[in-house]
Amino acid sequence: MPHLKSAIEFHVPEPTLRRLPWYLAFAKLILKKGESFLSSTQIARNISVDASMVAKDLSYVKISGKTRVGYDVKELVAVLEVFLGFTNSHQAYLFGVGSLGGALMHDNGLEQFGLEIMAGFDVKYELSGTSINHIPIHHIDRFAELQKQTGVNIGILTVPVDKAQEVSEVMVAGGIKAIWNFTPYRIVVPDKIVVQNTSIYAHLAVMFNRLNALKELDVNR
Repeated sequence: MPHLKSAIEFHVPEPTLRRLPWYLAFAKLILKKGESFLSSTQIARNISVDASMVAKDLSYVKISGKTRVGYDVKELVAVLEVFLGFTNSHQAYLFGVGSLGGALMHDNGLEQFGLEIMAGFDVKYELSGTSINHIPIHHIDRFAELQKQTGVNIGILTVPVDKAQEVSEVMVAGGIKAIWNFTPYRIVVPDKIVVQNTSIYAHLAVMFNRLNALKELDVNR
């Protein structure tokens, strides 16, 4: 039997999915300004991508623009929100209530994009029974029990790097089907589990590298 990952053909390329929220954010800004139409050229100029790429990306969401006019902004916002799943409510558990985990629990903006953190789990017993932003915190020992009661199948991983693999295995064994991994460790999970790696440290390294390159360029001028 083939691995699930190789058996599934994803309709939309991941780079496109990464860009679509940027288009949505810009379209919302244009909508607030009271403008009715938005061209792919305008989006491209403000997002710093090619206009042909914008048009190709938007072809996946089945919306058509008008020649020399562009896309209806209200329609574009509505279609993108539905396509990206932001209009649906997705419940999640957070694992690792440290500084990063706590910050995410404080982020009310996540709910605007369809993600509601229902509870946080941690190994520290002193955190059990407390809450952050009205979100209850439990010891991780209670995870499997609460997952059976709620059916929550999305997990946000914000534990220390040396605990990432161990906790991810606990998450999968307890019923988590998708993991948003904020650790710099690339966890190993079964093929049927969806993993989205979001390492702020990796992006920090890119920023530092580009900054150093600019400094070297200035020095050599």
